[in-house]
Amino acid sequence: MVKIIFVVGLDDFHLAQLQEVQSSDQYRFHTLLSYQEIKRVKRFPVQELLEHAQRVLLEFDGTVDAVIGFWDFPVSTTLPLIRDEIGLEGPSLISVLKCEHKYWSRLLQKEVIPELVPPFQKIYPFREDAVAQCTLDFPFWLKPVKSVLSHLGFLIRDTREFETSLDIIRKNIARYAEPFNLILSKAELPEGIRAVDGYHCIAEGLISHGQQCTLEGYVYKGSVHIYGVIDSLRDSIHSSTFTRYQYPSNLPADVQHRMIEATQKVMVHIGYDNAPFNIEFYWNEDKNTIHLLEINTRISKSHCPLFKLVDGEYHHKVLIDLALGQRPDFPYRQGPMKVAAKFMVRAFQDGRVVAVPGKKDIRQVEQKFPGTEVLVHIQEGMRLSELFDQDSYSFEIAALYMGADSHEQLSANYQTALAMLPFKIESHEDR
Repeated sequence: MVKIIFVVGLDDFHLAQLQEVQSSDQYRFHTLLSYQEIKRVKRFPVQELLEHAQRVLLEFDGTVDAVIGFWDFPVSTTLPLIRDEIGLEGPSLISVLKCEHKYWSRLLQKEVIPELVPPFQKIYPFREDAVAQCTLDFPFWLKPVKSVLSHLGFLIRDTREFETSLDIIRKNIARYAEPFNLILSKAELPEGIRAVDGYHCIAEGLISHGQQCTLEGYVYKGSVHIYGVIDSLRDSIHSSTFTRYQYPSNLPADVQHRMIEATQKVMVHIGYDNAPFNIEFYWNEDKNTIHLLEINTRISKSHCPLFKLVDGEYHHKVLIDLALGQRPDFPYRQGPMKVAAKFMVRAFQDGRVVAVPGKKDIRQVEQKFPGTEVLVHIQEGMRLSELFDQDSYSFEIAALYMGADSHEQLSANYQTALAMLPFKIESHEDR
């Protein structure tokens, strides 16, 4: 029997992936607000999304078997409310918030894996004495309790940087704070957390010395499973800026095992169940220590093509199986490539886009390197500062998903592919 699956934030790129997963002929995918409507907006329409979802799903002529999404906020945090409205199973809103509210999540992590959690403190940026209230030593990271892609995240090395960053945060935090507060209002929160709303930040001691990685996993009927570990490689100058995600991980097996054990402890403690997640760690090779960075209550869409190239399947399959109440059946090392990566093409200063690769340019790259997918995020005539939700130090202008038989070949292929893609951005200094 065909299963009806609604997708929050669906776009053509990911629809094509969904339609390639195993048994996709048994699924029918429907859009529940498009990607453009839910993510490429100045104001996240959370209330409108909830009302629209309820109306569409209740009026649908047929059985709705699942509602899924693979984007971060506001999709990940609204899915529990949407599913609950029509009686579909999935993780509770409280368990999702315990992962995604950065301050609350740290408190819970500290209860079961204290040695993996950095010193941290809540900060209310609108207090006149916010700087004086912070007890952490410099340097530390400062970020809102809810944001994505390191948006409004700053490395604070002295009082001047602290004050400057607070000023920027005050002017821009409402983009996430307002819709996040709406979601918080629908949950029964502990008193201590209710007071730390979306307008708050968290300051954290540095744990970013070493190699970062992400574990992709899921919880099914209380049992935690990890099916892939991906390395996250950063820019050498701006340590918050990713250059590529690479799979499989190069971390030693014993280090990965320690991360998996810590993940099992914290996810069971939080009570998250019957859904996918990914969790990020740092490994300090010199000290052989690991630290937990954050938990996301979704699959990483950025990792989907990497699993396809190496394991032979997009991990949308995991998401679909769980949403339908089934234990995931995911392949291992059955893909055409031994290694794969998502390369993020970045610019480090604002400018006007003069030229971008056309369909012919992209097709030539994808033909030269089989399995490659190219996504261009910018358009001619726009300014890079018009891009939404970038990190504090760069602009992501494109992404290349590629595979190869070795890391050396993968890096060489990427450099060749990048040279074939004619980007031209005119900075202020160029004029």
